[in-house]
Formats: sequence, structure tokens, C-alpha cells
Amino acid sequence: MRITYGRSLAAVGVAVALVLTGCTSGGSTADATASSTLENNGNTYITQELDDGQTLFTRVINPNGGQALSYSAEGGMAIVEQVDGEFTYAFKDLNGNGELDPAEDWRLEGSERAADYATGLSKEQMAGLMLFSAHERAPEDGLTPEQQEYLSDSYLRAVLNAGGSDVTANVQWVNQMQAYVETLASADTPYIPVNFSSDPRSDASGDGAFTDVGEISSWPGSLGLAATFDPDTVLQFGQMASQEYRSLGIGTALSPQIDLATEPRWLRVSGTFGEDSEMAGAMAANYVAGFQGTYAEDGGDAGWGTDSVATMIKHWPGDGAGEGGRESHTNAGKYEVMVGGNSAEHRSVFQQALDSAAVMTSYSVTLNADGEPEYSQRMGSSYDDGKLSELREANSYEGVVVTDWGVTRATTDPDDPVIATGWGAEDLSVEERHFEIIKNGTDMFGGNNDAAPVLAAYDLWQEAYEAGELDVDARTRWQQSAARILTMSFSIGAFDDPFLDLATSQAQVGSQDKVAAGQEAQLNSVVTLKNDGAINLDPEADFSDKTVYIPQTYDTGFNSAFSEAEYTEGPSLDVEVAGKYFGTVVTDEVEYDAEGRVTGYSAPDLSDVDLVLVGMRSPINGTSFSKAGWNEEAGTWYPLSLQYSTYTADGENVRRTSVSGDVLADGSRENRSYYGPNRRSRTAPTWTPSTAPPTRWPHRAGTFPSSWRSRPRTRWFPRSSRRAQTPLWWASASRTRRSSRSPSVCTSPTGACPSSSPQAWIPWRPTRRTSRRT
Repeated sequence: MRITYGRSLAAVGVAVALVLTGCTSGGSTADATASSTLENNGNTYITQELDDGQTLFTRVINPNGGQALSYSAEGGMAIVEQVDGEFTYAFKDLNGNGELDPAEDWRLEGSERAADYATGLSKEQMAGLMLFSAHERAPEDGLTPEQQEYLSDSYLRAVLNAGGSDVTANVQWVNQMQAYVETLASADTPYIPVNFSSDPRSDASGDGAFTDVGEISSWPGSLGLAATFDPDTVLQFGQMASQEYRSLGIGTALSPQIDLATEPRWLRVSGTFGEDSEMAGAMAANYVAGFQGTYAEDGGDAGWGTDSVATMIKHWPGDGAGEGGRESHTNAGKYEVMVGGNSAEHRSVFQQALDSAAVMTSYSVTLNADGEPEYSQRMGSSYDDGKLSELREANSYEGVVVTDWGVTRATTDPDDPVIATGWGAEDLSVEERHFEIIKNGTDMFGGNNDAAPVLAAYDLWQEAYEAGELDVDARTRWQQSAARILTMSFSIGAFDDPFLDLATSQAQVGSQDKVAAGQEAQLNSVVTLKNDGAINLDPEADFSDKTVYIPQTYDTGFNSAFSEAEYTEGPSLDVEVAGKYFGTVVTDEVEYDAEGRVTGYSAPDLSDVDLVLVGMRSPINGTSFSKAGWNEEAGTWYPLSLQYSTYTADGENVRRTSVSGDVLADGSRENRSYYGPNRRSRTAPTWTPSTAPPTRWPHRAGTFPSSWRSRPRTRWFPRSSRRAQTPLWWASASRTRRSSRSPSVCTSPTGACPSSSPQAWIPWRPTRRTSRRT
């Protein structure tokens, strides 16, 4: 049940500052072994000491449903008492002045508290609030010297948790960091807690079967949620996932990705809610409502509360029309082209979800059908004032605007940054890039741990103001961003209750209700495109007397900015798991070369096979950082394709001249057309399911029961099979197991399903006995 922070608690009485270390002189002290879910039915606050194994902290439980508080037992945080009629409440004395200031009053709205607190911050602290850390991938390492450096020297307070979901590791890391930032507070440096964030971590499209109780619950990815055609499922996901996020210390979700996927070849389609703007908008709105609300047992939304996680919709104003499907993380796909003139429809999805606490802008340079800027500048979104004014002014958005990672770096920078997406700003200095981005209305810089360029931008702003070029001075503008950013932290209770109780977190993450709901959503995301009767949904079906054949597969992977391609090979489905459901499981014998790579397969005797099970994926052309569509060395372009077989881009509808292209020194325009070259998808199967004759089972040719299952990452246009009894299944970004709903199926992000990573199962017909790698 939500703790209600109602305004009915009158702010009357005498304020008294008290330092709480062990016992409490103003309230009563609870048993130190008590759970943090301890209820307070008395008239005054009570305290308890909690320990996660590394950090000792104090929790204060206010009476009458008041806000819980927590602080390091060794940090010296003081409280302020407030007497209201028969109740005595506790408030944290954040600035140590012994008085109850508006920012310290948890009965007020987060925006009111933030506006008050921002006035007392130095320009260095405000600059630090405008930073969003690089990816922190190892919570199990605890608080590191590098983290202490950016917390203390740059005053950074937005930390991106890109690590795993181990509860103990996350709780201990979060508490260590929160305790550390308390020690940095002083009379001149007001206390600011850390606001942890995360990219989606509940996505079931990775390797593995259904999660077990105790592991973070797994749900369909965004495209899988769209495949349920049910916005209420998205709402339920948000309600449950936000509880798990908060239990891991995460207060901001860098999601949902709500780009409208109007370019079917785009490499990030799987992260969207699809191409239908009405449905995508409804799902985006429910995602935001589910994450940001705190819900009572009767389903009512009480607003910001203990379960609330701020959302960050992305990537404004929509990045789903990348030219040729190429992706804007690299120069290969920095242009988005609105050839249909439908930029308003792309924005409409965002307009349905602008209750989101934050918005992340896209990377792309957006052009119209004539190759000219769709908005204002021929620059990436953070530099295009037309895109930002559309958000801030035309849509009256007052929340936090964040750049995507790396936009203040350019490919021309001498230190050759790994992520450099400052499209169109190559001629500006790093400091000038920050200045221009802030001038356009942005508040935070993704992936920047260093406050120096933000402080330099502060000086540039003040110079421009004093020269009459800007209407407000630097402090006013920086304070505006600080107040927006602090609103998120106050709204989720980070200032009041930043510490985590390990036992409570363990009970929340992967609880039975969440795991079961995630499994149900995965089953509901499977779409049957065709079934000629081979599959009967019989809850009592027994396969223990059946023989199943599972072919082997391999995948060569893609190079990216961070790593070389990973080669994987193995059964396309987990043989061991299949053995739990089928009497006999047979698979190929694999032939390897000296380097351990597959050169061919020899199929077993298939005369007694009853079913064939294979997991497959839609054609994959690359990843965000693989520069797909661009042969950088040759300076040429090639097509991305939605078919498995080789595609040659020489049709009459292929553009000879691209819509986009860099403007060259002589005024001409670069041609990024892929006309002429051919391309074969990396995930092109070593068997060709639509064309090869079913000669491997002559005794059952034409009647052998089979079905196909694909997990698309882009749109996929399968050719209908004319063979008898061949159903076709489409399962997007989900994992399933054999159940009364459907057989279960295997997929993998790399195109192969190693034996250690079972997923799902569905009958399938392979059509080629041997695969030779060339």
C-alpha cells in the first residue's frame, strides 16, 4: 500500500534539530532486527538501525502514513521534528540549518521542493546535476575510486546502472554510494543523493528460459508487448517492474523507446512499439503511468510514491525513419528522412506520453523528402533548435530533457572517442557544443562524467548575456535545469529515503506474482500467423513417446565499436530441456575446422522422427554500432534486407541518388545510395525452409507435422509455405516454455542457441541436411 503524503498534515508546531545516531531522543527506537516494513501505529516517529552487510543506516518511520526517511548511521544527518496536533513527524535537515525549509517538507510537491532547493546550490553543484554518468557495469565491485572522483569533484549525481540485477550486489552498491555522498555535504555544499537509472532490464528477448522466483521478472520486450495488442499489459508491466527497479535502487528508467518504426529495415525496430502510431501512443502512455505511479491494492493510482520510477521517453522527435534502415549511433546512419512528410505522426506518439518526467532526444539529422532540414538545422537533434522548440514551446514540456550518449563528441575530435554522435557540430569545440545544447533547452548530458565543459558553457553563457545576446543570466538558466532535475529526485523520494533494506528488496525482486505475470505476458505476445491443423492446443498433450530432431546452427556475429564479432554455434534449441518433454531427442553431428568453426553437419537417422524443432530469427543486418549499410573502407553503401536470400539492389524503385548526404566542400552533396550492390542477411539460414523439397523424410513427405517460429527484430515478410500442416508462429522478444498455450521455442540474440541457454520450442521443418561454410 502506498504511503500517502497528503497536504492535510498541517505544518504547525516548533521545529527542533536532533542528530540521530543510535537511539532517538524525539521518537522511540524500534528493534534493530525489525524489517524496514515495520508499521508505525503510534503518535510519533520511530527509528530502526538496518545493515546490508556493508553499510549501517538508520530508518525513520513516521506516524499516520507519513514519509519514511533513511540516512547513514555514520553520516551525521540531522532531523527536524514537527508537531501537528497529536502527531510528531520527522523531516531530514538537508542543509543543516536546524529549520524546516520547504525543500525538506515531504508534504509538498516535488517541484515546489526542487525549486526551493535549487536556489541554494553553487554553480558547480548545478553543473554536476546536468551530468549523466557513463555506463557503470559492475555493481558487485562496490564503490570505486573512479566513482568517488566524479561524485566529489564533478558533483555528478545521475548514475547509469548498466550492471546485472543481483539484489545483494545492487543493494550494497547503492547504499555505499548514498552513504558516501552524505559525507560530501557541508554548510556550503548542500546534500544531494544519487539518482540511479537503468536501461530496460526486464526484457525476455535475451538468452534463457523463463526466470525463476527470486530473479528479476522477465517480460516481452517492447515489440513483444506491442504483439499482445493490449495496453493494459503494458500498464501491469510498469506497475510490477517499477517495484523491482526501486528495490534495486533505480529511480529513473531510460525507457520506453517510443520511436515510430515506419522504416521496416531500421536496426532498432525491436525496441519500439511498432509502426501503428495510435497503438504505440496508448502503450507509451500506459508505460509511463505504470512506472511513475504508485498503486493501491484496489488498483487506484495515488501518484508519486514508494513504487514510483521516473520514465524517460525516447528518442524525441522520433528516430524510426533512418534512411535505408541504417542506425544513427554511427556515421552510417546519421540521417533520418521523412520522405512521406509524416513527422507529425512520429511526434504524436510522444505527445500521448508527455507526462513522462524526462525526454531523451535522438541522434539523427532529420531531412525532408527534398533532402533539406525537416525542422531548422542540418544537425543532430540536440543542436536543432527547431526540434527542441517543438517540444518545449509547441508542446509546453517542462520536464527534464536529456541528450543521448556522446552527442558532445564528434568523429573529428583528435582523441577518437568511442561514441561520437555530434552530427553537424564537428566544427564546434566541446565547450561550445555544451553551450549550444543548453541554449536549445536541454538539461542533461548523457555519458558525461566531467563537469568542466558544463562550467565552461556557464562562462560562455554569461558572456553572451552580458553582451546582450541572451535574455537571462547563466545562474538563472542553470538553476532552471537544476530545479527540473531535482524534481525527479524529490518526486521519487530520493532525498527522503535513499537507502535500501536488503530483506525487503529480496522479497520484491522476482516475487511469484511478478514472475507469473511476466510469463503470462510472454505467452500472450506469441502470434499465430498460420496453422493448418498441425498444432492443437491440448492442455493434456503428452510428448513423452515422441522423437524430436533439433538441428545445429552457428552465427558469425558482428563487429561493433566495443568488441569484435563473437562466433557462436550449438543446437538451435536446448537438447537437455527438450529431453524433459520428449522421449528421444536427436541432433546433428558437427564437423569443425582447426579453429573450432563449423564446416558442416551430418544429420542422424530421421526415419523415426515425429517432430522437428528449430528456433529462427528474422534477418539481421547489423547492430547499432556495426555501421551496417556502409562499407567504410571502400566509401560505398549497400542495402539492408528483410529477406534471407541474397538481395541485389537493382530494382526500378531503388533510388539512384539518396535523399540524404553530407554537404561537401564544393557545395555538392554526398550520395549514400545503395543502388547496385547485393546483400545477404547474416542470419540467412543454412537451410532454406521455403524452397527445398522435404526429401529428408520420404515416408512422410507432404504430411509431416511441422511449424516455424521466428523472433523478429525487424519486420519480417515470410513467404507462405504451400506444404500441408505447416503452421507459422511469430513470437516477438519473449521466451516461452511448453505449456497448454503453445509449444515452447528457441531464439538467441546472436542467431544461435547454445546448450547452456535454453529458450522456447516449436515444431519446425528443416530442409537441408548439410551446411558448408564458404
